[in-house]
Amino acid sequence: MARFHSIAALCCVIALPVALGGCAGALVVGGLAAAAGGGYAAGQERGVNGVASDFEIKGNIEQAMIKADPQLQSGIATTVYGGRVLLTGRVANPQLKAEAEQVAGRVPGVRTLYDDLAVAPPEVAWNDAKDAWITTRVRSQMILDPGIRSINYTIDTADGSVYLMGSARSQAELDRATRIARYVPGVRRVVSYVVLRGGGAVAATPAPPPEASFGPAPAGAAPQGRIEVQKL
Repeated sequence: MARFHSIAALCCVIALPVALGGCAGALVVGGLAAAAGGGYAAGQERGVNGVASDFEIKGNIEQAMIKADPQLQSGIATTVYGGRVLLTGRVANPQLKAEAEQVAGRVPGVRTLYDDLAVAPPEVAWNDAKDAWITTRVRSQMILDPGIRSINYTIDTADGSVYLMGSARSQAELDRATRIARYVPGVRRVVSYVVLRGGGAVAATPAPPPEASFGPAPAGAAPQGRIEVQKL
C-alpha cells in the first residue's frame, strides 16, 4: 500500500509543476521528502530536525515490522508527524494487528501511536490505486487553497478513509482542510489527528456550510463522508 502513496505524491509533482513552483516539494512524502532538500523541511512547523526524526522513525518502524513478520509491512502504511505514528491498511487477523501495534510502539522516538488497521483480506490493486488518487486530489486542492499551509499536513488514504496529520495554524484552517477532503469523490470518511499550532490537540469538526466565508462548495458537489472526532 505504501508504494501507492509515494506514487500519488510523485504524480502531483509531475502534474502541477507550473502552478506550484517551489511548493511542489510539499507533495513529497517518505523518501522523496529527504530529496526535496532543506527548504522543504525548514518550511514546515516541525522544522528540519523534526522532519529528519520522523523519517528515521518511519524507517525504523518499517524495518522492525519486516524483521518481526514480513506480512506486517506488506499491508500496512506508516505515517509519522512529530513523533506521532499512524498505522493504516489491512492485516489478515487480530494477532497481526496486535503485533503491528506492539512492534511500532517499541521503536524509540514514538510519542503516540494511532492504530486504525482493519482486519480484512488484502485490498485489490484497484482499491489501492483509488486511494492513491484520493490522496493526490486532496493534496493538490489543499496546496491551491491560500488559506491552508499544506506543507504542515500529511495525508494518507486507506480504503476510502482519509487521514490527516500535522499542525494547523487555526481551527478555521483545519475546517478548510477537512472540508476539502469531504468533497473529494470516493471518500467514505475523514479522520483528523491534527494539532493546533499552540499545542492543543484538536479533533476535526463538521465542515462549515457552503455559505461560509471562505467560499462555496464545488458546484454540484456533496459531502462524501463524515468526519470522525478523535480524542488525542
